[in-house]
Amino acid sequence: MATDNNVQSIDRALDIIEVLSDENEGLGVTEIAARIGLHKSTAHRIITTMANRGYISKTEKGTYKIGLKLIECVSCYINSLELQTEARPYVARIVSELGLTSHLGVLDGTEVVYIEKMDVYSNIRLYSQIGLHVHAYSSSLGKCLLANYSAEEVRARMSGCSFIKFTDKTIGSVEELIDDLTRVRTRGWAADDEESESGHRCIGAPIYDYRGDIIAAISASGPTTVLTNEKMPAVAEFVKQQAMEISKSMGYAE
Repeated sequence: MATDNNVQSIDRALDIIEVLSDENEGLGVTEIAARIGLHKSTAHRIITTMANRGYISKTEKGTYKIGLKLIECVSCYINSLELQTEARPYVARIVSELGLTSHLGVLDGTEVVYIEKMDVYSNIRLYSQIGLHVHAYSSSLGKCLLANYSAEEVRARMSGCSFIKFTDKTIGSVEELIDDLTRVRTRGWAADDEESESGHRCIGAPIYDYRGDIIAAISASGPTTVLTNEKMPAVAEFVKQQAMEISKSMGYAE
């Protein structure tokens, strides 16, 4: 019974959002209740909950309209789609010109989530990998994304991180990570030099938005037999160039 009630409440909340989406001036509780066939007291309870969370807001006239929180959530999704669209040709370029696998990722807490991946062996998008989460402290993408934050912010964000050692080269503490992030900011790219997996390297570079904030990162990765020490500087420069082109398409000005 509780489950049914919860589902019904969610259904009613979505009805309210849909009704308000067509009303720029907003609607009062009585009008909202009438349009979706709810008792006024029930509508008021749901509206109050949604308003407290910021998904709808009360106007000076006492009516309700779509709130900033809902707009923010939708904007994040739209921005993610825009980023994928803008970045996809550059992800493909890394694969075709460098012969390396390429990832596009964004930060999710202490992890990186892949929102795009193309593999050198198939040169197609790997949907099984899109949405995969990896540890930020041991990945080049994660280091690029964490470089957007101050040392204090990194300490706070990583306070609950256990810093698992995947190899003998994996970063083992937040202070070690902060030192590495200083190098990332200086040279403009990050490396996972067998830190996530022995025999595997990854070079990443940050993507900036119009405000100059790092919003994503792009990378090139492969076995150490392919991505050798000698090739790393050239690969880093190429990945940086692709990241900058994506950044410009997202409104960033150098």
